[in-house]
Amino acid sequence: MTDAGDFRVGDVLSVGCPFTPARVERGVTWDHVSLRWPWWEIDTSSEFLHWNGIVALGVNIDGRVAPEVEAELFRTDPPPEHLKAGDICRVGVPPTLAHVTAVDHHDPPLETGWLPRPHLTVTVLCRGLSYREFPEGSHFDGSGYTIHPGDGIPFIFELVMRPYAVLRLGDEVADTVGRAWRFDGPWNWTPFDGALFGAGPAWPLVLLTRAGTPCSVVDAQAVAASTATGSHQETVRRWMPLTKASPRQDRYA
Repeated sequence: MTDAGDFRVGDVLSVGCPFTPARVERGVTWDHVSLRWPWWEIDTSSEFLHWNGIVALGVNIDGRVAPEVEAELFRTDPPPEHLKAGDICRVGVPPTLAHVTAVDHHDPPLETGWLPRPHLTVTVLCRGLSYREFPEGSHFDGSGYTIHPGDGIPFIFELVMRPYAVLRLGDEVADTVGRAWRFDGPWNWTPFDGALFGAGPAWPLVLLTRAGTPCSVVDAQAVAASTATGSHQETVRRWMPLTKASPRQDRYA
């Protein structure tokens, strides 16, 4: 992915980050390792948030797993059980398959306590985890693990699958049985007839409007060609083995 802002709910991504030297702070507990973070600077102009330069990563030591550990993307080399306060290790993200559950843009940039302030938040779940699987009281809000592309951490993103890649958010389409729908993401379709959702839009699809105006012939042909064969259910079935998860809204599955 070349555009740091090109993320969409439903995207299946490979997420990585080069391993970088970092210093261990405060020792290692059974559920966290605290590191002097190598990528951010303290935001001294922040009025409400005061970050101390340390990030605590969830770990799994001696078989005891904190609720958030499975979702943690970052790893240390060597592993946390071989580290103590003052050690120098490397921290990074090995290529990890994940799917996007939320995308939020911030204008003005989000105040976090560190610099650079993020313009974008992307929430992901690692392969094998579905929306709302985290228990109450964990460090995660149920939608997944939040990352901030463009905030100084040199993430590497590769797009593995984008359901309905030819459509754009807000597109209005008609399906083959005559129902009109608004597309707000692959698992977020709104039928204009107010009837039950059923099995989702029936392919092939006809693009009606884009950005609130009648679509071009080229755009209409692209949507028709991409939905000429297959079905919504087939798209879900291709997505699920990649993520080992259920769509955030599984009413069409």
